[in-house]
Amino acid sequence: MDIEVVEGSFVEVPTAAVTGMDRRAFGEFIGPRGELASYAFGWVTGSEPHAGALSVGIGAGNPGGGTFHAVVFQLEGNYAFSLTDEPFERVPQGGPDLTADQARAHDTLPFVWWVADLVMERDRRARWMRHWLAGTNCVQTAEVFERREPVLSVVNGAGDGMWQLAGTTDAGAGGKVGHLHHAIDEDPTLVDVLDLAPGHIARRTRVGGRWDRETNG
Repeated sequence: MDIEVVEGSFVEVPTAAVTGMDRRAFGEFIGPRGELASYAFGWVTGSEPHAGALSVGIGAGNPGGGTFHAVVFQLEGNYAFSLTDEPFERVPQGGPDLTADQARAHDTLPFVWWVADLVMERDRRARWMRHWLAGTNCVQTAEVFERREPVLSVVNGAGDGMWQLAGTTDAGAGGKVGHLHHAIDEDPTLVDVLDLAPGHIARRTRVGGRWDRETNG
């Protein structure tokens, strides 16, 4: 049986001070031998420093079941987790909320970290959060930057790792640098190409249309 990461609901609401958005994504994990876990992760825009939150629940209704909670942050070009006492979300497969010390002593913690890593890699919303954590920059045509054209092509640069976004107008000398996560804020359909390999380009004819991928150049 293959491993499955099944995306569930996505909820976003303005923060209490209306300074950003509180975003929370939910889903289910099914392991190769039928192991079950539920997860939730989220991030709050307009907040500093950039850190996300994660909950993974296992063993609902069974002895030893529990919900593990962690913060997610950027570390040396990648992401990292740190267990926390503060509960983030309730999830269907979870049991009692575990403190950080209880989670460290739990014999299933390696499995929970395995689930968390696969969620961060395979859930499209997690890739969005990861670019927010990293503050990934991208070059946008002036028309896209000023929201006069939709994003119809996305390039993940092979050499410098710089992402490039363009609409119907070809990229020229007037490119603008902005954060990739802001572009996704404006057009969440971009989550479908956040797994684009370096040196590749994805194109579509309209927002919501199918992306076609190929090697750039």
